[in-house]
Amino acid sequence: MTIELALLLAQDGIANGAIYVLVAVGIVLVFLVTRIIFVPFGDLVAYASLTLASLEVGKPAGTLWLVTLLAALTLASETISLFRRKALHRWPRAALLWFALPMLPVALGWVTAGKILPPPARVVLTIALMLPVAPLCYRLAFRPIANAPVLVLLMVAVVLHFALSGVALIAFGPEGERPQPLTSAVFELGNMIFPGQTLLMLGASALAVLALALFFGATITGRALRATAVNRVGARLVGIRPDVAGNAAFLIASALAAISGVLIGPVTTLFYDSGFVIGLKAFVGAIIGGLVSYPAAALGALFVGLLESFTAFWNSALKEVAVFALLVPVLILRSALQRGGDEAEEDEL
Repeated sequence: MTIELALLLAQDGIANGAIYVLVAVGIVLVFLVTRIIFVPFGDLVAYASLTLASLEVGKPAGTLWLVTLLAALTLASETISLFRRKALHRWPRAALLWFALPMLPVALGWVTAGKILPPPARVVLTIALMLPVAPLCYRLAFRPIANAPVLVLLMVAVVLHFALSGVALIAFGPEGERPQPLTSAVFELGNMIFPGQTLLMLGASALAVLALALFFGATITGRALRATAVNRVGARLVGIRPDVAGNAAFLIASALAAISGVLIGPVTTLFYDSGFVIGLKAFVGAIIGGLVSYPAAALGALFVGLLESFTAFWNSALKEVAVFALLVPVLILRSALQRGGDEAEEDEL
């Protein structure tokens, strides 16, 4: 392998890794605040990309039906919960929060259906439509069992993935879509060519990692959000509401998923079920980072992209195997390090 070929493969690997960075960061965000491994994160990315592609041709996006369904089910669940607690006087506030607000972008989507919006308006509408999705999923599927073990939360997340994937098949159909790139600029550095869309992905990933690291590491609000995952009862005793923290985490996750879909969509054709593979590879990157650090998760996602690129050069049939097989040595290594730390603490005692 020549140096020129290695550089080209590295460039392709970084481009692939940029696809996984934002997703990995979103998975870490949700896990740090709620202990939930949000498997459907990749599905939300696919929804965002397919929504943008639909808006480009003036079709009603399938996300309109998804948000409507989730909002109706969430309002029904909230109504039953308030009835059982004999607190129906709070129903107007619940209806505003869980139905009226999510339906605002849906109403805007129906009003603009059949019209070709300018590119900035399409992007804004796509993000607005995606913002309520993750918080509604949290309220509907996870908040009632927020104190359950991590394994139970994971199983619910897997079930939610299949449900969202099935709705996507009905709403968008089996055909793949690829929206237009946000920029057609191309930059050359020596013999290497960098599309502007890829640089946008890398820039957005770097900004997201920096912003989240500073928010959760240097602000009282960010630390309060993380405290809910460590001890929900203790957080409640000091005035931190775990439900509010979970809603905030999933709202930020929705924003990250929407931005990811807008940036990733023009690079690769996405289908209704493409999000699962993207989310799984990003999860491998998050595991490499230990599910505790945003910069480490980003570096892990970039490593996954590089591994995928170089493996595909040698044998394209093995690129998926290499990425997912990477989980085994990483988990064994982390288990050994954890065991070593526990034994050292016991010796000190």
